Amino acid sequence: MAIFTLVLPDFLLIAMGWTLLHLLNYRADFFSTAEKFVYYILFPALLFGSIVREPISLGDASTLIGATAVLMAGGMALAWLAMPVLRPAPIIHASLAQCAYRFNTYIGLSLSLSLAGSEGQSTMAIIVGCAVPLANVAAVSGLARGRDTRLLGEVLRNPLILATAAGLLFNLAEIPIPTFAMDTLQRLGACAIALGLICVGASLSIQGLGAAAKVMVWMLAVRLFAMPILAIMIALALPLAPTEKYMLLLFSTLPTASAAYILAVRMGGDGRSVAATTSLSTLLSALTIPLWLYLSPF
Repeated sequence: MAIFTLVLPDFLLIAMGWTLLHLLNYRADFFSTAEKFVYYILFPALLFGSIVREPISLGDASTLIGATAVLMAGGMALAWLAMPVLRPAPIIHASLAQCAYRFNTYIGLSLSLSLAGSEGQSTMAIIVGCAVPLANVAAVSGLARGRDTRLLGEVLRNPLILATAAGLLFNLAEIPIPTFAMDTLQRLGACAIALGLICVGASLSIQGLGAAAKVMVWMLAVRLFAMPILAIMIALALPLAPTEKYMLLLFSTLPTASAAYILAVRMGGDGRSVAATTSLSTLLSALTIPLWLYLSPF
């Protein structure tokens, strides 16, 4: 129950977003604009501020980065295993595969702060910083079908990747940041989490269930069940600090990011199925996140 009450505020914000759009008739354009503001301005500020807040030793963080890379590789492998097993249409599979390994960073950074304070959020920022480029490269390459120039452009323009790289550079180079700048980043970060979660709620939709249903179930099973099991195995096998183990598990339980839908639509994929899968993963994670944290062996 204690874990559930820590998770509950984030899902109340998600419910607020759904209520504002569907019951109080807020314009969809409002949420579209707000989401762009969060994605390009507020959230990069949160990532950058979280990474530079605590000193990072590249040697100390290397094990955590390796663990994250192995976890992401495992999720990608399980996602692509659906192709020979279920034999879906290639475009449906390419669209939905990203739902198995992409993750909602808003929920992750918010819960990490609630569960483990600033140390937990800084640890989660490192995990996210490693996982964001891996997830983007895999998702874009699957939908781009070999168009490498488009893949490179998507990666280089990603604001989360740029913010992560800048944060690591400032941290490792020990470049001082004025107190007023850090305070500003902290305020932007707090706004990013709240507004981002509200936008997640507004994007919830379960339309699109149909021919892709089997693939959707597969990806949900990978995202919400297989990934946490894999994270526990990795954390037990590697010499990670207790906070790192707990944050790796939390990261593995996160639902799919709404950016998966945006990417699928922009690149001509099956956007409706991705939207439905993203929404279902968010709703189900309200139960599975507390469950996995309760079952945590760390």
